Amino acid sequence: MTSTDRPNTSYQKDNGNAPPRHRRGNRVLATIAAFKIVKASLLVAVGIGAFRMMHHDAAQVLVRFIEHFRADPHNRYIHALLQKTMGITDHKLELLGVGTFFYALLFYIEGVGLLGNKRWAEWMTVITGGGLIPLEIFEIIRKPHGMRFAVLAINVAIVAYLARELKRTRTLRHGPD
Repeated sequence: MTSTDRPNTSYQKDNGNAPPRHRRGNRVLATIAAFKIVKASLLVAVGIGAFRMMHHDAAQVLVRFIEHFRADPHNRYIHALLQKTMGITDHKLELLGVGTFFYALLFYIEGVGLLGNKRWAEWMTVITGGGLIPLEIFEIIRKPHGMRFAVLAINVAIVAYLARELKRTRTLRHGPD
């Protein structure tokens, strides 16, 4: 077997890059990255919407939106949304916009880093995602909802997968602890 026929098993440090992954691992990382980028894009849309709502009556804008799409204004979800929009101040909208842009930037950084197989992005995602788990559990305890359980499950799965990959690549680089 010549040197060109052998698989590359030497893992050199490469400015924080993880060692090469097998094909399935790249697909999983790409899926997580796409999820992060989609989430960031949705947050940007929410942030833009929050800033555009400033100096407007949010409830009135929502009523016009409901009428435009001929949605049932007596639907319990729409009614609950209307209740929440009443009394929203420009200051709250500004905080919402700034907060969503901050989280969008964080998710974009994670997503692009994960697409580039960057080890720092895996660490960043594990730390930020792991840090959100207690808050997600608190929200489930406060008000259980299927969507909250789904978000928690996805976040736990992402953090567990990336933590396992970080441990595996550490073992490949440095040998078992």
